[in-house]
Amino acid sequence: MKLTIEVWRQDNTATAGRFETYTVTGAYEEMSLLELIDYLNDQLVSEGHEPIAYESDCREGICGTCGITVNDQPHGPVPNTPSCRQHLRSFKDGDKLRLEPFRSEAFPVVRDLVVDRTALDDVIRAGGFVSVDAGTAADADSMQIGHGRAEQALDFSACIGCGACIAACPNGSANLYAGSALQSLSLLPQGQAERSSRARNLLAEADTHFGPCSVYGECAVTCPAGIPLSAIAAVNRERARSAFRKGKDD
Repeated sequence: MKLTIEVWRQDNTATAGRFETYTVTGAYEEMSLLELIDYLNDQLVSEGHEPIAYESDCREGICGTCGITVNDQPHGPVPNTPSCRQHLRSFKDGDKLRLEPFRSEAFPVVRDLVVDRTALDDVIRAGGFVSVDAGTAADADSMQIGHGRAEQALDFSACIGCGACIAACPNGSANLYAGSALQSLSLLPQGQAERSSRARNLLAEADTHFGPCSVYGECAVTCPAGIPLSAIAAVNRERARSAFRKGKDD
C-alpha cells in the first residue's frame, strides 16, 4: 500500500504545532496504526530526521495510552476500538491519513501525538476508589453479591482511561468517564460507605477540567471498553443524591 500520512508535529506544550506530510510505500493491510508509525519512524530516522513521538504500552487495547485522532476520529474509523487495534485494512491504497493528538483543552500536547492526561488522573484521585484500612478487609466471599449486579459493576469499571470520550465530545465532557467510575462503585456494597463524598469530590474535579454533557453520544461510540451511554446518567443521579444525603454516608 502507498499512503500519504499527514502528522501533527509539535516540539512541546509551549510551542506552536504544524502538520507535516510524508509518503509511505510498502505498508500492508495487517499493519496496525502504531506499526505504521513505527514503519514511518524507521524511514525518518534513516533519513536523519526526528521520529514522530507517540505513546503506547501494551498494544493489546487495555492500557489506554496509545490514543490518537485519525481523520478527525478519536482512535480511528472502527467504533469501540483503540488506536493500537485499528488496522490499515480500514483504508485503501492511495488514501490519505491525518494523524493528530486527542483534541481537548484538558489534554495539552506534550510532543507530537503525545498528550498530558493528568486531568483524568485528578478525577480518579478525587474519588474513584474505596478506602479500606490495610489488614481489615473482609474475606472476598463474606459479602454476597448477585451475579447480575457483579457483572454490571464490572462492565462499568472496564474503562481504560484513554480519554477518547472527551476528545470525541463537542463539549469536551468527561461524563462517560466519571459516570462509569461512580456507577461501578455505587452498585457494590463496598462502595456505599463513601458514596456521597465520592460523588461530590469526583464531580467537583471533573467540573474543573471538563465541559458539560449535552448527550451527543459520540463518547459511547468511541469508547474502546464499550462503556454504555447510560453511564452518564450516574453523574446527575449521584450528584443529586450526594446533595440530599450530605453527612449521612460520607
